[in-house]
Amino acid sequence: QVQFVESGGGLVQPGGTLRLSCLASGTSLSILTMNWYRQAPGKQRELVASISRDLVTNYADSVKGRFNISRDNAKNTVYLQMNSLKPEDTAVYYCNGRRVWLLKTYDYWGQGTQVTVSS
Repeated sequence: QVQFVESGGGLVQPGGTLRLSCLASGTSLSILTMNWYRQAPGKQRELVASISRDLVTNYADSVKGRFNISRDNAKNTVYLQMNSLKPEDTAVYYCNGRRVWLLKTYDYWGQGTQVTVSS
C-alpha cells in the first residue's frame, strides 16, 4: 500500500520560512513525478510545485522565486522549502505522487499538513 506522510507544517510569521517533507512508503519515489498541492479555505486545490523523475521542476507563478521543491530518492522523501512566506500562502499542503503506466494515471496523496502564515 502506497502511503505519503507530510510533516513540517505550522504557524509562521510573514517573511518566515518552513520546510515541508513528504516521506513515501510502499513504493519507490524514483518512479513517480512528485507534486505539492495546497488548498486554502473556500478555494480549489492548486498545484504549487512539481519535480519530475529527471529533476525538472515547475512552480506556480505565485510561489516562483520563493519556494523550492527537491527530492531525495535514497530517502524516499520530497521536500518543499518555503521562503518569504505570505499570509496568502496559508493552506493545507498536500504531497502527491503521480505515475503514468500503460496509459493509466495513478495518483497517491498524503493526508496534508497545515501551514498558517500570520503575525
